[in-house]
Amino acid sequence: MAFTLFGRTIQKIGVIGSGNIGPDIALHFSQTLYSYGVPVVVVDIVQSALDAGSKKAESKMAKAAEKRIFKKEAADAIFKNMIFTTDYGTLSDADLVIEAAFERSDVKHKIFAQLEETCPKTAILASNSSHIPPEEIFPNIKDKTRCMVLHYFFPAERNILLEIVPLKETDPAVLEYSTKLYEFIGKAPIQVKSRFGFAINPFFEGNFLAGVLMAEKGLGTVKQIDTIIQKTLGMGVGPFTGHNLTGGNPLTQHGLSIYASVISPWFRSPKLLDDYVKTGKAWETAARGETVEYSQEVFEAVSSRIMGAFFGIACEIVESGISNIGDVDLGIDVGLVMNPPFQMMNKIGIKKSIELVEAYAKENPGFKVTEMLKKQAASGQPWKIPVVLREDKGDVAIVKIRRPKVLNALNEDVFDQLRETFTDIQKDAKIKGAILTGFGTRAFVSGADIGMLAAQKSAEEAEMACLKNYSILGLMENLGKPVVCAMNGLAFGGGNEIAMACTVRIAAKGQKVFVGQPEPKLGFIPGAGGTQRLPRLIGIEKAWPILRNSNPISSSQAKELGLIQEEVEGDLMEAAMNWIKNILAGKVNVPSIPKGPLPIPSKLPEVDIGHLSRKIDELLQKAILEGAKLTLEDGLRLEANIFGECFSTQDRKIGIDNFMQNGPKVNANFVHG
Repeated sequence: MAFTLFGRTIQKIGVIGSGNIGPDIALHFSQTLYSYGVPVVVVDIVQSALDAGSKKAESKMAKAAEKRIFKKEAADAIFKNMIFTTDYGTLSDADLVIEAAFERSDVKHKIFAQLEETCPKTAILASNSSHIPPEEIFPNIKDKTRCMVLHYFFPAERNILLEIVPLKETDPAVLEYSTKLYEFIGKAPIQVKSRFGFAINPFFEGNFLAGVLMAEKGLGTVKQIDTIIQKTLGMGVGPFTGHNLTGGNPLTQHGLSIYASVISPWFRSPKLLDDYVKTGKAWETAARGETVEYSQEVFEAVSSRIMGAFFGIACEIVESGISNIGDVDLGIDVGLVMNPPFQMMNKIGIKKSIELVEAYAKENPGFKVTEMLKKQAASGQPWKIPVVLREDKGDVAIVKIRRPKVLNALNEDVFDQLRETFTDIQKDAKIKGAILTGFGTRAFVSGADIGMLAAQKSAEEAEMACLKNYSILGLMENLGKPVVCAMNGLAFGGGNEIAMACTVRIAAKGQKVFVGQPEPKLGFIPGAGGTQRLPRLIGIEKAWPILRNSNPISSSQAKELGLIQEEVEGDLMEAAMNWIKNILAGKVNVPSIPKGPLPIPSKLPEVDIGHLSRKIDELLQKAILEGAKLTLEDGLRLEANIFGECFSTQDRKIGIDNFMQNGPKVNANFVHG
């Protein structure tokens, strides 16, 4: 068997190195591609390392089965799909090989010399390196067009971040394929230009360095500084604790010494770190459950300095040109699991942010205050953090909503950027059509961000928010150019409502849980056109139960109902492109959504709403039936008014509070009032 997608076939994957990260990289590939019959081979010259790697992978899959992440049969199949061997010859038919050996250029040179002899000339050759630029890894490879660095983050089978660092010779088609492949198998790949340490590691080491320098100055104990940095930046563990857990002191010492010449002289290995590397001691950090005491004065001294360093590092990385604001924030959020720096600056204000950076630079010679930060502060405007991305392919604009941590949930930034993006597309004469999709494969859009809904203060505010969103969806619906919605995963609530405003909807085949309008579970009705567009697209009789019982339907059911035009088995984006071409060529005629009143059947199907609020269901029925008597435009205004009316009910508060406290799996105890 083989995995064929995006114009390339993979029959076998190889991983070189069975140390700390190699088995985890292999495990992730096996978890995502075992069902395609693609074996994953781990090669190492040391048998004991292979034995340890095999045992580690087997143990992880056993735990995954215990926790019901995978069924036992699947967990067993995933492990059996992995081959641990000392024989490089097993890679003679591999299509993708990732080297994950020692972080030393000379070791990597030897490995790639052997891989170039062993693997097919079409195989992609990649190195998992946390710091070393690709130019230093692949100087001797004859065909550099197929080479790149792939920087995985710990733990490699679960952490979704992946930095992709190409050489200048890397074939753009190979780079694009690798990015699409990793997104398909569940990673969040960001493309980074070549520089020692790339875009994300300077944060890991820079935060640690800032902490060490504060300890050297006596601003607090290591334990206090570790705890305060953790709290200030929203980290899972503090930087000193992280170095204890990973044994990272020697690697950080080496990295900091190189950053000094590559980035700025502030980066250096301080004496305190040198002493700890020499003695091999662990940092004194808080034990599990221990409360660390410190004064407000100590907290403010440490917190202000770490924010100054954190924000300054973020701006230098973007100003250097190796990355961008959106990718840096995404990388820090999902890769290092801490507060994204540009979002954090927006929250405290750009004026306050530059004051912190300038104060830190004044106290720490060699630390940069970037021109981009000075210009942003002078503008008085917050940073624009892209969550809606546009890429043009010929005369088609591809628009992607990217918020992977919340499954591309909608918030005000998404709506505002959708308006800006589609306004630009409408004005762009060279663009003939657009494709709207979501990041990853789990969700097109999982719905509206619950935090945005919870923040609404009144019925009037809720109604106005609906009207604002209608104008954005109306722009898409009446763009004058075909818009194909490539529904790469589930579309709940606002996700389905955005899709319904598009010309055509297509979906990845075989989605058992695909479309739903779950708003009544949260104590309100759809507020982005669901009560008006769904009946007009598939008929009131078919829309009636979907809207009222909040149960999702599958992609095959959506196709049967006429909600989507196609279920796609292969490349979803290629299929979307074909729809655009065929519409523009007049080969297919997609009827537009009916804009006038709808006939109301004399009898509608009985619907069991179970635990759902009878009060909200009453309002929902009113929106559907009264809206059907009106034009689409007037029906939307009615929906907005009734959405606001939900605000005055007890059940809206009960539904949202329950979701915020217990998540989507616990039913709210509605009082039907």
